[in-house]
Amino acid sequence: MVQKNNLNPKIIIICGPTASGKSDLAVECAKALDTQVISADSMYIYKGLNIGTAKPTLAEMQGVKHHLIDVVNPNDNFTVSEYKNLATPIIDNLIKNGKTPIICGGTGFYINSILYDLSYGKGKEDPKIREKYKKLCETHGKEYVYNILKAVDPDSANKLHPNDVKRVIRALEIFENGTKKSDIIDDLTPKYDYLAYSIDYPRETLYDRINLRVDNMVKKGLLEEIKRLLDIGLTKENQCMQAIGYKEIIDYFDGNCTFEQAVENIKLNTRHYAKRQITFFKKMPNLKYLAPNNIKILTNEILKDLKND
Repeated sequence: MVQKNNLNPKIIIICGPTASGKSDLAVECAKALDTQVISADSMYIYKGLNIGTAKPTLAEMQGVKHHLIDVVNPNDNFTVSEYKNLATPIIDNLIKNGKTPIICGGTGFYINSILYDLSYGKGKEDPKIREKYKKLCETHGKEYVYNILKAVDPDSANKLHPNDVKRVIRALEIFENGTKKSDIIDDLTPKYDYLAYSIDYPRETLYDRINLRVDNMVKKGLLEEIKRLLDIGLTKENQCMQAIGYKEIIDYFDGNCTFEQAVENIKLNTRHYAKRQITFFKKMPNLKYLAPNNIKILTNEILKDLKND
């Protein structure tokens, strides 16, 4: 059960897998509550990445103010810690003004950074150390670097997969700055009293929605969007261009696959991502699954919960 914090009013979290209708539900709830939406999507933050991220348009926002969309240049990196530092003051300001903040997105680490006092960013960053381990990974492979972590911080290594290179290297970076990542204590008491929801489509229906969304992205100009980003100097090495939908089309541009294969790869990788999101959010305490229905009906269900809680 979520431990209630009586010092803070409630927030609403609308989370879950991609293509499940989160954005539409968040807008409808925000309209009903006369409040605002804080995006928790790691790709919405980037300027210029619109079609491939299924970023809501101004028309789809229906006049509801959305925060943390288009706040980062596409050639910049962005961390969970930076997200937390931007999101928290917005949430607190809404609460201060008597509003119920609505957090909407599928990036679980972003949502957790809002709810809990986690260790994101507490270890000092050192690009030189990071680059050293990246080169070791390229030269000797992922297992080699993973085994280094296993030798110096086995507790952290046991929580990671050797393929999760980014986090393995981050743990080594923290270690070389004098602290084991496993020694950094996370506080798992929620900072806000919250209601959390996910629209629970049957798996095959969700996959059909994903496939249709990808087809629509292509029709709306996904290739042209990616060409524009490449024309301004971005490459597949940029953080934002490693997103699903972008890296596959770059593979096509580079001649590594046909266009048809690239589109199928986007669909496949998005389905796999949705599966990982479902697994991640299953761990969220008190997450309520909503059966797919008319958005207004789902909104009324949330409003009823908010009133009765």
